[in-house]
Amino acid sequence: MNRTKPEETKVLICAWQPFTEWQAKPLMAETLRERWPQMQVAHAPTFSEMLPELPDTDIFVGAVIRPEHVKQAPKLKWIHSTSAGIGQLTYPEIKDTGIVVTNASGVFSVPMAEHTIGLILALARNLPDTTRQQDQKIWSQQVLWDRPQHLTEINGTTLLIVGYGSIGKEIAKRAVALDMKVIGVTRSGQGDRTHTQQIVPLEKLNDVLPEADYVVLCAPETAETKNLFDLKRFIQMKRGARLINLGRGSILDEAALVRSLESGHLGGAAVDVTDVEPLPPESPLWTAPNLLITPHTSAISSRLWPRETDLLVRLLERWFDGRELFNVADLTKGY
Repeated sequence: MNRTKPEETKVLICAWQPFTEWQAKPLMAETLRERWPQMQVAHAPTFSEMLPELPDTDIFVGAVIRPEHVKQAPKLKWIHSTSAGIGQLTYPEIKDTGIVVTNASGVFSVPMAEHTIGLILALARNLPDTTRQQDQKIWSQQVLWDRPQHLTEINGTTLLIVGYGSIGKEIAKRAVALDMKVIGVTRSGQGDRTHTQQIVPLEKLNDVLPEADYVVLCAPETAETKNLFDLKRFIQMKRGARLINLGRGSILDEAALVRSLESGHLGGAAVDVTDVEPLPPESPLWTAPNLLITPHTSAISSRLWPRETDLLVRLLERWFDGRELFNVADLTKGY
């Protein structure tokens, strides 16, 4: 790979998304200019403003860059995705040109882990129904207890984390502090066992699934994970178990999820991601029993862009020093 020096490098930042907090903050460009004053740094708030900047761009920073944009950037050597997922970048114009792709893995792990623990506790203590009863000014002690999903504790329960990467490890670290038993699932069955009792390969998922009281999905979107949790998988889960999805909406069959909640086989569920976003008003998820929906907010934090900026600075230091980059994505695997 032909690395560049700061004085001969142009970095283009364009992380535009409809949700304002996903849009790159001025902090990123300001930090890069201060750290490398000889480097050219362009910050384009929108795709239209990005277009004139493309022809001499060496490094692109943002969640999305389209095939037609890549064709207009003949000097492009490296794309740094400000999202952890890189499925939106696995097209031939990138895969076939040798452009390096890195992602923001690790940036979202802490807020997503805290969000997940919050969801687990909310399901165990039935906080959604408590809030609904509060809105109606109902003192609901007996009502809450009479539900099939009794108020319970999470200590001593088993948490199965499907997709045991940086997010999964942060979830496990907190779950162990709450005296939960943790089992991780990775593609290979390998991983950091510091906070788990065991890690199994994806092909052994069915062997450990019946043990779980809580199942958290944080796997990437790949051909292997599409509809990974369908009706057959839900049936294999322990009756009364709870499911949380914060990976990708495509990982689970939403119709099967609703059916499993309606039958009472699942004791509850929470989803932070859905197959179609924003979730359409006609979706049956809105009225599914014992389902808590958060609108893709698990990764959002007031500390997001300082973390994004710090990660990019560390990667650029390695780029200019000729050291190996970390967070390099495998475009063939999709993560």
